[in-house]
Amino acid sequence: FNSFYQAYQQKLKLALIGQSIFGQEVYNKLRKEGHKVVGVFTVPDKNGQADPLALAAEKDGTPVFKFPRWRNKGKPIQEVVAAYKSVGAELNVLPFCTQFIPMDVIDCPKHGSIIYHPSILPRHRGASAINWTLIQGDKKAGFTIFWADDGLDTGPILLQRECDVGQNDTVDDLYNRFLFPEGIKAMVEAVHLIANGKAPRIPQTEEGATYEGIQKKENAEISWDQPASALHNWIRGHDKVPGAWATIDGQVVTFYGSSLLDASVPAGQELAIKGASRPGLITKNGLVVFGNDGKMVLVRNLQFKDGRMIPASKYFSADETTALELTEEEKKMAEDIRAIWKGILSNVAVIEDSTDFFKSGASSMHVVRMLEEIKQKYSGLQLQNEDVYMATKFADFIQMAVRKFRGEDKEEELVIDYVSKNVNNMTVNMPYQCFINGQFINADDGKTYDTINPTDGSVIASVSSASLADVDKAVAAAKEAFENGEWGRMNARERGRLMYRLADLMEEHQEELATIESIDSGAVYTLALKTHVGMSVQTFRYFAGWCDKIQASEYGATIPISQARPNHNLTFTKKEPIGVCAIVIPWNYPLMMLAWKSAACLAAGNTLVLKPAQVTPLTSLKFAELSAKAGFPKGVINILPGSGGLVGQHLSEHPDVRKVGFTGSTPTGKQIMKSCFYMIIYIFYSAATNLKKVSLELGGKSPLIIFSDCELDRAVKMGMGAVYFNKGENCIAAGRLFVEESIHDEFVRKVVEEIKKMKIGDPLDRSTDHGPQNHKAHLEKLLQYCETGVKEGATLVYGGRQVRRPGFFMEPTVFTDVEDHMYIAQEESFGPVMVISKFKNGDVDGVLQRANTTEYGLASGVFTKDISKALYISEKLEAGTVFINTYNKTDVAAPFGGFKQSGFGKDLGEEALHEYLRTKAITVEY
Repeated sequence: FNSFYQAYQQKLKLALIGQSIFGQEVYNKLRKEGHKVVGVFTVPDKNGQADPLALAAEKDGTPVFKFPRWRNKGKPIQEVVAAYKSVGAELNVLPFCTQFIPMDVIDCPKHGSIIYHPSILPRHRGASAINWTLIQGDKKAGFTIFWADDGLDTGPILLQRECDVGQNDTVDDLYNRFLFPEGIKAMVEAVHLIANGKAPRIPQTEEGATYEGIQKKENAEISWDQPASALHNWIRGHDKVPGAWATIDGQVVTFYGSSLLDASVPAGQELAIKGASRPGLITKNGLVVFGNDGKMVLVRNLQFKDGRMIPASKYFSADETTALELTEEEKKMAEDIRAIWKGILSNVAVIEDSTDFFKSGASSMHVVRMLEEIKQKYSGLQLQNEDVYMATKFADFIQMAVRKFRGEDKEEELVIDYVSKNVNNMTVNMPYQCFINGQFINADDGKTYDTINPTDGSVIASVSSASLADVDKAVAAAKEAFENGEWGRMNARERGRLMYRLADLMEEHQEELATIESIDSGAVYTLALKTHVGMSVQTFRYFAGWCDKIQASEYGATIPISQARPNHNLTFTKKEPIGVCAIVIPWNYPLMMLAWKSAACLAAGNTLVLKPAQVTPLTSLKFAELSAKAGFPKGVINILPGSGGLVGQHLSEHPDVRKVGFTGSTPTGKQIMKSCFYMIIYIFYSAATNLKKVSLELGGKSPLIIFSDCELDRAVKMGMGAVYFNKGENCIAAGRLFVEESIHDEFVRKVVEEIKKMKIGDPLDRSTDHGPQNHKAHLEKLLQYCETGVKEGATLVYGGRQVRRPGFFMEPTVFTDVEDHMYIAQEESFGPVMVISKFKNGDVDGVLQRANTTEYGLASGVFTKDISKALYISEKLEAGTVFINTYNKTDVAAPFGGFKQSGFGKDLGEEALHEYLRTKAITVEY
């Protein structure tokens, strides 16, 4: 903290010029950092509503000036300039400003003026920079903070940040995911740099510079003679303002929510579109349109000229809905909602049936407020932001709300779109959409990504990539199922019956599950069948048996307490489920890691939102299908494939998530804990979030000590399994072998002989011993790991190279002469790399010290015939699991988890239940 304060001890007097929630957040953060905002210059109130920046400043007592303009006929308005100069600013900060500011004002402060611009300058100068980033199909987006000059976005650069652009990203996606949150941080950072005299001024180059004008409705018409990718870029680049449009049935129709559709042409009803050479198709998922290359774009929503928006799938039935007759209860609800609208639209005298929410001055900020106020009064009415955009007029909104209140919009039948493949002498059917509240649905923003078969690098399927909105939906569904649904009322024995039924279905589909696991993760099929799937089934059966026993024995106790005579007291404890649990799992054992965490979570009575690893989502989604068929109520299990940085982070921060269970890398686990730390600080100032229970199973560098008095052939066999099991993608893999000097050379020789017998190849081939690494980036990381070992002086005895064949195959590798200081001695490879170090004959305590000199403590092992020595070593090893004369021997009844930076908390066994329960003490006086 001392360095923090020293770094930011210089503070400035600031004038903020601009508007919007972005401006408001920059204002709040700068004040929190200790800078003094001496004046806020923003736009006049609109329809009686003050700008968010003005609201925040007025609340704090900061001087606020609302000028409609700064110039008249190109000349500064002197009264306005004089008002600005009166505040005595040292720096102008323009986070988002739509007005032209005179150079008299720009150059006035001691430090000049800085401006935020949402592109990587000099590309996309101009007011519609984000739109053009998408329209032109840029692979990178970002923002620039630059020093204002008399040109248009041409001033020297202070700092820049960039991000990747996803295939189906919209303007909102880029803004919400990166430009807004990172832009706020960067504006604050820029002010700190200026305050401390460290802010650069990097002249802009004209090389690569572009300027595009403001996109307006009249020039946003879709030109159809383009490839599908260009059509998609045009539509998403105009979503939501000003909106790309086409003429259908003689009227202007605006397109929203586009995504590239990589599939066979779906069934649907043809729709003629003016200018398009091929009719569109109205399908169950939306409007499909075609590029001149024959490829497809899916459009989710359509808006008519009168402002009415509909799901594109309902184009031909949009006018068929008849008005509902409301019950007395529903009439009261309608009037309550009318009052909420009136509270927001204070400038409107009377909320009539024809009142349009947005045309009356509401913004996206008011959408959130309105839905939250409705939720407070009617918790059973689950509305989404999109519902408001679909029904902007009051009468339409009430009709929509009543239908949802009655449950008329619910679909009882489970509808699954599969990607089907004939593989491994069977047809496997794989769901590929998000599973939320008992339904398979596309991601809210339509985004997808490809999941790759590591055997040959081919695409298996395009999988939905969950958005922040999907996280919110899934958490809301899980919360509703826990608090008000059938699951929360279900007795423990019935809960166990559902889990047994699910285990039976998993066993019934074990060959299909193992095949999916094999093509998605690269696991050898025989191992996937026995371990990945087999242990998953065992885990669900084990915890199903615990469901009705949780309150027994130490799980619920009667406690003697001191009595205050003449009264008598009875005190007892009970165990309760926590609530909504977020589970984030890795890619090495996709189904088994799901089972290890979710089985205990469900047995305890919780609901869950699970995020599988981005590269291995398919068995998790198949599990979701089986859970629905087993009869699990809607909302109990939710599966969100997608980005860990987006979905996982939002789950860890979500205020309605009460527990996070994570298995993965130590750096990511640290980030989760870091989020909790910042959450604690935030809670001190705000009640907007909550603390969470957390359990982490993280990385390992597990030592395996092999003494000369061991059964050598067994030690060789088990040692190889300790390293090469599941291609080395094993959290408890023996990351470092310590071999006693007298048997070292013979041990290495035997290992190399056995490696040469291993068959590397197609994981679906029953004779294959060693399959491909999980994904390309991991293979590249392993090859770099081996290069580092060689550079540091370790001896590469065998392997270290990629196998010359399609796919992501790596040779099993052996290093010797590894010294304690080397990178490969300290860091986990998570691959088929055996790292061997010698230790002196008889030096038990010395090798123990070396084995414990690691920041990890997940597992460990020892091979010796001397049981006293083995038990002594097991006592001294700092690891959550110690194997003696065996390795990789895990069981569903034995607790599993690490020490030190390998995490905390346990999976499996009775102890795992503690991670998903809370203790309540109850005292009765009688």
